[in-house]
Amino acid sequence: MCTNGINTGQFEQMISQIDDHVKLERRWAHNLAHQAEDAGYATVCEKLHAAQALLDEARAALDEAKDALEDDAEAVAGVTVNLV
Repeated sequence: MCTNGINTGQFEQMISQIDDHVKLERRWAHNLAHQAEDAGYATVCEKLHAAQALLDEARAALDEAKDALEDDAEAVAGVTVNLV
């Protein structure tokens, strides 16, 4: 559906694509944190777990963006654009 010049379906898919990418990077950070821990690199492990937590926050923000997209699309559905 196009709303106000934006194809909201494609827009949502792009947000999902970013989320999939972040999810993959989160998994890598998690795996590397455990490898660092196993090798005795406590500080590296701590930093990677912190990065993992930030990636979790990014994924939550992307979910909120999807919800906001639906809300915004409904709010501007009555807008019309005239060609001049």
